[in-house]
Amino acid sequence: MSAAMKATEQEADAGKTQGTGTQTLLRGLALLECVAAGICDVKGIATRLGTPRSTTNRMLASLVAEGYLHHIPYKGYLLGPKLIQLGMKALEQRPLVAIARPHIETLAEATGDTVHLGVEENGEVFYLDKIPGTRGLEMRSRTGQRMPLASTGLGKALMLGMPPARWQALHALTCPAGSPAGRPRPAEWPVFEEQLSRYVAQGWAMDLEENELGIRCVAAPVRDGRNLVVAAVSVASAVPYMPEDRMTTLGPLVRATAEAISKDLGWTEP
Repeated sequence: MSAAMKATEQEADAGKTQGTGTQTLLRGLALLECVAAGICDVKGIATRLGTPRSTTNRMLASLVAEGYLHHIPYKGYLLGPKLIQLGMKALEQRPLVAIARPHIETLAEATGDTVHLGVEENGEVFYLDKIPGTRGLEMRSRTGQRMPLASTGLGKALMLGMPPARWQALHALTCPAGSPAGRPRPAEWPVFEEQLSRYVAQGWAMDLEENELGIRCVAAPVRDGRNLVVAAVSVASAVPYMPEDRMTTLGPLVRATAEAISKDLGWTEP
């Protein structure tokens, strides 16, 4: 046999091996997705994958041995510790600002207003990113700044992911007893609680000059693959450009932007 024919046969064998390996890998991944979806018994997994039970058992045993699955006798299979570790690494390697930037740029272009991205740190809003609006307005917010949660649109959006039991304590930090009247501040506690409950139901929040006189904003929470609120997005502008009817229109748009970022972070809509 010529050298050329031998080379052709070797390439064909390599192609077959590679194809088999790819198929096995995809079956293994499909199996993990079955378990993640709650199909945890051998019969159910084999039926979903269309594989013989003997093959399914071998795959399951291999994945358990490597830590990708956990087996509980008489109950079935669960996702294993190695997948938890990989999931945490995936979260660490997804830089929030880089992922959110294209979405908030689109939002800023669509609205002409200032767009913010922020996270919660130690009971305050920490501004991660800001895209100035095109209306020639200046506001005091800036990247790297910290502001109270309860008085800002971003902060209220972040609070939507917190247990209601935390709301009053955060409100008290913004409105301490004996603080002077006349400066921007959120509504008194009973009204503030009612507002947040309404914001939870609609999925977005409002700041009605509670942080800066003459500035209003609409904000929505960003969630990760664990369905936890990890950030918030807001659109802010001066009162003449932010009548309440426009804020009501902007709310679903800001929420949709936050949900698009959330999906890039691994969130799945319930």
